[in-house]
Amino acid sequence: MGSQEVSSTVDWQGKHVTVAGLGVSGIPAARALYERGALVTVVNDGDDERARAHAAELEALGITVRLGDGATLPPSTELVVTAPGWQPDKPLFLAAAEAGVPVWGDVELAWRLRGTDGREPAPWLAVTGTNGKTTTVRMLASILEAAGLRTAAVGNIGVSLLDAVLGETEYDVLAVELSSYQLHWAPSLRAHSAAVLNLAPDHLDWHGSMAAYAADKGRVYDGNTVACVYNAADLATEDLVREADVEEGCRAIGFTLGAPGPSQLGVVDGILVDRAFVANRQKQAQELAEVTDVNPPAPHNIANALAAAALARAFGVEPAAVRDGLRAFRPDAHRIEHVADIGEVAYVDDSKATNTHATEASLAAYDSIVWIAGGLAKGATFDELVTGAAKRLRGVVLIGADRALIREALTRHAPEVPVVDLDRTDTGAMSEAVARAAELARPGDTVLLAPACASMDMFTNYNKRGEAFADAVRARADESA
Repeated sequence: MGSQEVSSTVDWQGKHVTVAGLGVSGIPAARALYERGALVTVVNDGDDERARAHAAELEALGITVRLGDGATLPPSTELVVTAPGWQPDKPLFLAAAEAGVPVWGDVELAWRLRGTDGREPAPWLAVTGTNGKTTTVRMLASILEAAGLRTAAVGNIGVSLLDAVLGETEYDVLAVELSSYQLHWAPSLRAHSAAVLNLAPDHLDWHGSMAAYAADKGRVYDGNTVACVYNAADLATEDLVREADVEEGCRAIGFTLGAPGPSQLGVVDGILVDRAFVANRQKQAQELAEVTDVNPPAPHNIANALAAAALARAFGVEPAAVRDGLRAFRPDAHRIEHVADIGEVAYVDDSKATNTHATEASLAAYDSIVWIAGGLAKGATFDELVTGAAKRLRGVVLIGADRALIREALTRHAPEVPVVDLDRTDTGAMSEAVARAAELARPGDTVLLAPACASMDMFTNYNKRGEAFADAVRARADESA
């Protein structure tokens, strides 16, 4: 960040603002700033057909757009507003730092603009973590809706925060998913309450180190007023709470899959219980919901539900709304999604498990598994994952560019597990992977797509990979009908 400061009360008229990135966050940012009188220049690395179409729309308003040149800081720039994925070491940001020009992300801009239209700004309940963010935020929004509150799941979940903050709908509270990228560029964000679900190595190429990644995640706690929610099974999240600069009276609230201690939420005899937001947390526990109210009731998803419940309870939501919201919640596609049962074998799509931490949770949800894995490893190692899952594996089918890394880990730590190595990376490989997995499976097994890798070597994204798996499974189901 540069030394200059631009406050939320600034007169934007005539301010020279550079917006970095012509995508889902950059376009609303450019529009919002232009509407407030700023002189906006949008810079973008790409110059493809889609970018040119977006550029034409903005240029029709009077916004300057520079395609194919996201490296140079335009003259007279007083503020840079960046898309969250742009790395901090890009020349544009180095030039901004040298010139003393502050850099904000779209989340920072939304935070600064909230309430500037004269409306009472809605508090933010924020969620971050390596895995589980989207599910937790959507669970939280479902609980808040069950409590009769006007809310929306926004942020990294796909709905622009700027649209939520500046749109016509007046919200009582927002359920906000925040990535480490977004938090890096949001220095003044101050949530009502926030949760860090877990921490595992991810996006280290962007952040530079695990310490920097964790520090950016920890920013979500800064300035919290009511509750900092942490994972009692992940000590690194509790450490972030200890390091956070919070408002006086803000409490540390843990969640655990075991019996909760005081100031925690947890599980007792199949019941989700609260020992944090009760009159006497030393002696009392409040029943919130049953484990069977969580869909699906896999261990990591129960943890997500507890985190969502903690944030909702921090906002004053009654226990019955927690139960009703969890019952009403339906998970997004490709997140431990049951596709079909064929010959007493379950086929489950968890294509969203794009790293080892998410896949570890997915594998832990089933007792006997034929695992379909592989793709782009993003620098990950698989020894710990394979060691923890070895006893659950009936067999493994490997696909994708970096499948050899998983195969080598299996050779070291699970040599008795049969492995099918598909030496192909075309999209049709998924049909063969499902067929080979079916050959390995026995009644009572689960064929689980949980790749532990990114998808872009074979598919456009994890959604397309999950769809290919589901299509292949349904084709087999039709054949066996």
